[in-house]
Amino acid sequence: MAEDSEMEFTKLLDKPKLHIERQRSLDELSVANGTLRAVDSYESMYPPSAARRSAPGTPMSPAPNAFEPHFMVADAWDALRRSLVFFRGQPVGTLAAYDHASEEALNYDQVFVRDFVPSALAFLMNGEPDIVKNFLLKTLHLQGWEKKIDRFKLGEGVMPASFKVRHDPIKKTDHLVADFGESAIGRVAPVDSGFWWIILLRAYTKSTGDLSLAEAPECQKGMRLILSLCLSEGFDTFPTLLCADGCSMIDRRMGVYGYPIEIQALFFMALRCAFLMLKHDAEGNEFVERIVKRLHALSYHMRSYFWLDFQQLNDIYRYKTEEYSHTAVNKFNVIPDSIPDWVFDFMPTRGGYFIGNLSPAMMDFRWFAHGNCIAILSSLATPDQSMAIMDLLEARWEELIGEMPLKITYPAIESHEWRIVTGCDPKNTRWSYHNGGSWPVLLWMLTAACIKTGRPQIARRAIEQAETRLMKDNWPEYYDGKLGKYIGKQARKFQTWSIAGYLVAKMMLEDPSHLGMISLEEDKAMKPLMKRSTSWTV
Repeated sequence: MAEDSEMEFTKLLDKPKLHIERQRSLDELSVANGTLRAVDSYESMYPPSAARRSAPGTPMSPAPNAFEPHFMVADAWDALRRSLVFFRGQPVGTLAAYDHASEEALNYDQVFVRDFVPSALAFLMNGEPDIVKNFLLKTLHLQGWEKKIDRFKLGEGVMPASFKVRHDPIKKTDHLVADFGESAIGRVAPVDSGFWWIILLRAYTKSTGDLSLAEAPECQKGMRLILSLCLSEGFDTFPTLLCADGCSMIDRRMGVYGYPIEIQALFFMALRCAFLMLKHDAEGNEFVERIVKRLHALSYHMRSYFWLDFQQLNDIYRYKTEEYSHTAVNKFNVIPDSIPDWVFDFMPTRGGYFIGNLSPAMMDFRWFAHGNCIAILSSLATPDQSMAIMDLLEARWEELIGEMPLKITYPAIESHEWRIVTGCDPKNTRWSYHNGGSWPVLLWMLTAACIKTGRPQIARRAIEQAETRLMKDNWPEYYDGKLGKYIGKQARKFQTWSIAGYLVAKMMLEDPSHLGMISLEEDKAMKPLMKRSTSWTV
């Protein structure tokens, strides 16, 4: 890119902040009419605690009546700071992993958009927002690059999966190298990067009260470009977003092609965050109207058809097939014999979750932790559904939490099914990596969901289990085994988001007001007129 283009974005870093009260910044908006509306916020439940923040560069100081900081916290901060990446003297992100013992760097020496999110939250919670602002602007700059894979051009709004900084020691210059999917396993562009960028922009604004960044023309355009991609009209009859395998955190073939829960929950959350930040000008209003329509349709679709609890499972078990017309109860023609045996034993009488995927004649009944936690934080899940997810976690603690939190998906697929679904992927063998592996980074999402639902004891118990091994094992990327007992066979050590995920979880438990930057209250205008025990009828 031209130097003058680079300098234009660098100027944004020096814009003065607007100092406004945290409690009043970026108030929630009603999707019903786009007007300001007062809601119960976590910042009113838990007063902001800026006064007890430690100085930048040090761990948070203990809050009154809170647990004493664990000795791992200081080690985690040291490890997190070692992973910082600098561009022209300014920190712009964190490496995926800082594992010097590994012979091959692969792509772990890059700054990943999704991986940086827990790092960004940790820095925001510790009163260090500048690195987050730098990251947001730098990735926004990369969004403007021409994106080609072989001879095919990607959509204008695609955000990079990752980038690295290359330093020329002779010329003493830095330049960026971005990956939009052309270097990824399977050559799949990241659908989730744009969503995470919008969510992080809102988190930055919520945390700092600095509205100038979100309101900058460049950021407004960036949001509109992302929304143009995912709100485009086509042949699809569902409000969910059609996605390929490998386009999210599960970045390899794992049978999630279609409408994976992780992407739908992130899509929902990004739409709500964009709705809060888009200007109501000529360009912004067009997208606001489209967001409102999509949110209503998406919330109804997900809450009605993706939700599974004991009653719903029993209804599906008794479905008739080959139904036609608008009176059909089995709208997706799901064959009851396709329900896997494990679901009947796994489903408690109290509890429920959003299934992994849904399309014609196909229900993926697997549990996916990422999507369900985001569903709670975004209020895609109703309050009753959020509590049911927590009930499920408590009832199935050994299966979903085990010895090292948290199972990314349950159960593992194996044998002939593994060969077909994963293409004999040697990394996604049973109870490993994405196929039933345990990922410590998910601690921060679990903790946030627990605080939002008033069940912090679940998070505290999970964190205490993680603390018995995480630092001793040098902060692995993931754990293997049915209970998450073994360090992953290909897991990197000093995995940055494992470190940051732990720090964010600890800081949120210490000061629950931090939850406000990553959680959205339920919008009553989208509350469906339905009961949890109803079948799939309109």
